[in-house]
Amino acid sequence: MIIYLHGFNSSPQSHKAQHFGREMARRGLGDRFACPKLPHRPAEAIALIEREVAKHAADAVTFVGSSLGGFYATYLAEKHATRAVLLNPAVTPQADLESYLGVQRNLYSGEEYELTPSHLAEWRALAVPVTRPERYLLIVETGDEVLDYREAVAKYRGARQVVVAGGDHTLKSFPEHIPLILEFAGLVSV
Repeated sequence: MIIYLHGFNSSPQSHKAQHFGREMARRGLGDRFACPKLPHRPAEAIALIEREVAKHAADAVTFVGSSLGGFYATYLAEKHATRAVLLNPAVTPQADLESYLGVQRNLYSGEEYELTPSHLAEWRALAVPVTRPERYLLIVETGDEVLDYREAVAKYRGARQVVVAGGDHTLKSFPEHIPLILEFAGLVSV
């Protein structure tokens, strides 16, 4: 089972989530894909993901997290001792998003909310070290204009890493990595 976790101010309607869902369905794996709409509150997002995990055997779940979703995927992979694929992941959202405090608007739903210091505190509480790097697959592009890919490369040292020159935060090369992601998740053999 793949649980796809979208990024900050994103949604299941994001390009990567939609593309991945379609590709899973095309391969006959549509019933092995979930992409919940994550609330903006970190604690609420984790609670929602935990409800999704509860529907499956935790060790059969692979998290695929994009940006902030990668941060959540790391927390959950460590908690449940399962695999995670990280796509241009946020490493320290509690610091990186501090300059965004104030009114925010979800890019897909148009929902407005206020990003507050309590969001930062909730992210700080979710920050965990990587204890078993072999459970992770990191995919980053060096041209990410939002997050410094080198922070992710350092945090996930020892993990399987794919570092693509160029690109941007949207992970332009994403479609070409889907076979590797599915193999890493144990859903297909390559």
